[in-house]
Amino acid sequence: MSLALAALVVATALPGAAAAAAPDTVRWGPCPEEVAAPRLECSTLDVPLDYGDPDGRRIEISISRLASEEPAQRRGVLLTNPGGPGGPGLGYPAVLAAAGLPQEVLDSYDLIGFDPRGVGHSTPVTCDLTEEQQQRGAFAPYAHTAADVTREAGYARTVAESCAASETAWMLPHTTTANTARDMDAIRVALGEPTISYLGASYGTYLGAVYATMFPHGGDRIVLDSSLGPGGYDVTAMRMFARGLEDRFPDFAAFAAARPEYGLGSTPEQVRATFFELAERLEAAPVEGVDGTLFRALTFEYLYSDALMPMLAGMWQALDTGSPLPPGLPPPSGDLENLMASRLHVICGDSRWPGTVREYQRNVAVDRIRYPMLGGSTASIGPCAFWPSERVGPPVRIDDRGPSNVLIVQNERDPGTPLAGAVELRRAFGDRATLVTADQGGHGVYPFGGNTCAKDAATAFLTSGERPSGDLACAAEPGA
Repeated sequence: MSLALAALVVATALPGAAAAAAPDTVRWGPCPEEVAAPRLECSTLDVPLDYGDPDGRRIEISISRLASEEPAQRRGVLLTNPGGPGGPGLGYPAVLAAAGLPQEVLDSYDLIGFDPRGVGHSTPVTCDLTEEQQQRGAFAPYAHTAADVTREAGYARTVAESCAASETAWMLPHTTTANTARDMDAIRVALGEPTISYLGASYGTYLGAVYATMFPHGGDRIVLDSSLGPGGYDVTAMRMFARGLEDRFPDFAAFAAARPEYGLGSTPEQVRATFFELAERLEAAPVEGVDGTLFRALTFEYLYSDALMPMLAGMWQALDTGSPLPPGLPPPSGDLENLMASRLHVICGDSRWPGTVREYQRNVAVDRIRYPMLGGSTASIGPCAFWPSERVGPPVRIDDRGPSNVLIVQNERDPGTPLAGAVELRRAFGDRATLVTADQGGHGVYPFGGNTCAKDAATAFLTSGERPSGDLACAAEPGA
């Protein structure tokens, strides 16, 4: 254990305690082959499994650095997280640079990535999931009746029991967002930085919000892109996916209706009707392995980006006409079992989920009517209903205590993290945060989105510290 980390365990024994910075003692070297990129360096840190027992068992966190090439302009480090939970982040600094993160940001910061605890090259968790379970995906089968929910409960219980009996079950109660935030502060201390700036997307917004709450004086400039609500990835967020699809779908319906070559309908209303016709048909007779639930899930996923709309329309057309399916989304990279297991560890460990089948049956009955495209899946039961009851601490409550140093950027029609969640997070932060919304659809604003107004606001904040004087609504831009 390094001297920096030896000092850290004392300073972070109490939740939220800000540790004093120490000299940078991280030894940088080559990255693993699958994330290697020009100028990207990697290292590892040892951190406590349980920050309440700093002298106990330790785990490893893998970190990366894309260093600024302009020492005179460098102002610190920008810690990054691409979302998840369960997604690796070791290669994310290189992804951001390749995606067009402005040069002035690259000059101002060393970009820092990391695989969160339980993920990838950090000490990983497993649920010993079978191949069939790994292919199941994040959404439960669409529940049309209460009996469908009861049937899914048996499967969900099996997965939860497998996680609890796995060879890494000792990590299960400690693989949480709060402990990942403590790991982030461990990274800050090991790098010798008095504060860290942060850029997090999707689930990474909740991670950043938790860090800003637990370590209010450890953060410098915090940008949260496409935000979950203040409860994080809880049962409410899961149900919000269905709202997100309803918010976003009109963009695709207009796209398809304007292109008669797809044959999906000549009006947005007809395109929407085609969705339900295809979903019902595929539930009765799947085509090339695509059943009704997968059709709904793929539609949801393809709407993360305008660039995928032609692919989505082509998929619908093929399913409708019996033609060969076009190439689809690339499969998740890395270890699918670890991705799913670490996701479950975090979302089930962060908060309490309803524990009775009846409550999920009620939720499904409501959401099938409110959000019929996806509500029967996202309101149904999952492994979190049967998760072990042991918790190492309560959920972190996001509040307004701390410096005003948070910028939230958000598309108005985001399927994955609907605008309603960002509004709630903004309200929880109070005067700490400013919200910038972009009149466009899709998941992700910075630097991947097309709205210049919103992206410029994020760049200005990261490079100069200036934010809009109040919440800002960016108008739609041609071609965005």
